[in-house]
Amino acid sequence: MASGMGAARLGPAERAAALERMAARELDVVVVGGGVVGAGVALDAVTRGLDTGLVEARDFASGTSSRSSKLIHGGLRYLEQLNFDLVREALRERSLLLQRIAPHLVRPVPFLFPLTHHVWERPYVGAGVALYDTLGFASGLTRGVPGHRHLSRSRALRLAPALKKSAFTGAVQYWDAQVDDARYVMMMLRTAATYGAHVAPRTQVVGFLREGERVTGVRVRDLESGAELEIRAQQVVNATGVWTDDIQELVGGRGQIHVRASKGIHLVVPRDRIHSLTGIILRTEKSVLFVIPWGRHWIVGTTDTRWTLDKSHPAASRADIDYLLDHVNEVLSTPLTRDDVEGVYAGLRPLLSGESDETSKLSREHVVAHPVPGLVMIAGGKYTTYRVMACDAVDAVAHGLDQRVPPSCTDRIPLVGAEGYQALWNSRHRLAHSSGLHVARIEHLLQRYGSLIDEVLELIERDPSLGRPLTKADDYLRAEIVYAATHEGARHLNDVLTRRTRISIETFHRGQAVAQEAAELLAGPLGWNDEQVKREVEYFTKRVEAERRSQEQDSDQEADAIRLGAPEIVPVVVPERA
Repeated sequence: MASGMGAARLGPAERAAALERMAARELDVVVVGGGVVGAGVALDAVTRGLDTGLVEARDFASGTSSRSSKLIHGGLRYLEQLNFDLVREALRERSLLLQRIAPHLVRPVPFLFPLTHHVWERPYVGAGVALYDTLGFASGLTRGVPGHRHLSRSRALRLAPALKKSAFTGAVQYWDAQVDDARYVMMMLRTAATYGAHVAPRTQVVGFLREGERVTGVRVRDLESGAELEIRAQQVVNATGVWTDDIQELVGGRGQIHVRASKGIHLVVPRDRIHSLTGIILRTEKSVLFVIPWGRHWIVGTTDTRWTLDKSHPAASRADIDYLLDHVNEVLSTPLTRDDVEGVYAGLRPLLSGESDETSKLSREHVVAHPVPGLVMIAGGKYTTYRVMACDAVDAVAHGLDQRVPPSCTDRIPLVGAEGYQALWNSRHRLAHSSGLHVARIEHLLQRYGSLIDEVLELIERDPSLGRPLTKADDYLRAEIVYAATHEGARHLNDVLTRRTRISIETFHRGQAVAQEAAELLAGPLGWNDEQVKREVEYFTKRVEAERRSQEQDSDQEADAIRLGAPEIVPVVVPERA
């Protein structure tokens, strides 16, 4: 961060100002979509000197970008497909994120790969993991994670006593990295706003502005107020992931990019249910299955099935949950049951539609298209390579602008909270002493806010009651709920319990037991009256209940129908097609 630049806030006043500024003049570029790719495009564009706006119909990262496996990885399975370039590119990005761009949000995580065949598998897997490590160096950066190692069965069992002795013959351990995906997107948008981008959630594109064939901007509706406004821009970037085809229809007809949605679900279980010091990766007949350490929990995932139903709220069915439990239980000495599952979440991968009927075989590479003058489309790809996708999209924008645009510099732009993070981490005991918080609390805050921890501690200093943990979700402080609204763009209770924190998947009550307390904390900064507090709690409760019921259904269709029964706190509108 440039010296003297404080991190931009994304509070209610800043949202109103961003909408006002976007409507007041022609921008160089407006980005549609506030997931990881859209946020990446906004940051790339604004740091190249372009006047940039971004609109998102729902909350930031509310689609695919909050429902991933939360891994920053090269994709070990792509080596088997001989896709070396994709793996090399992803591993370079992993190094950048770990060491330069977001050391406060991205951290190394070990995985154990159990071997099940005596003779051929160790050299085969070992060669693949060795190549993975080697490709990690190929970028000229240091890898940022330790190298792999071969383990006998007894050594592997010391690291992962939960494994069933008869289920494997030995193991290879290697390292990747993980991130809180939704939090990363929000921090990237705060970084873009800090450099001058105008950012507004709950702002839906309902049409395009045209001059003849040329797209000259977007017509948007502020879903909070119902007001419509026009945002003029020389170039529009569609970065809407699984909604790509829907946005293309607004321009009229089918476009050059077709996206197929693949559903992946994940289970969250308490840490004590699986006795292991390392993550675990398993082969399945279709893909791979990860058991990923996640604070006081494990994330178990994922599935890979075609999804053609509601894109906003993909539902996990009983069959999905049983599939994961059955596969992970093949290697666990103490099997998991449905009673062990704290949380379940389902997301959609935006895969480039190809010849294959199986979504697990569709491409994870991305494509940029310029279907009509003034409009750039970007789709495909994977979370880890968002920055490369963003760079390619802004290159296409630059091509469509009359002015000279400098090359991308985001490989050298740390996200807000990164600068000074390591020094603060080293001083965490001193910080704990001066703030009166336990050092474990300071570590938790540093790994979520980095050097922006000062802003959270300032809230506690002004109101010491905010230094207490939430009554029924004691991993999080009350201050974090307030901060989500004042600084992080959260507009509703669901935004806070599902994405700014992970309470909705990290507790057996799925957030219902803290909904009232959290809503009351949000009321002040968001200007809610008692009626709105009641409404927020009611809507959140109905959402959780609908999700629970959907997870008892046997088919996608039944699960989807029940999940759609929960009302939206802010419904999106059905736009007119061009």
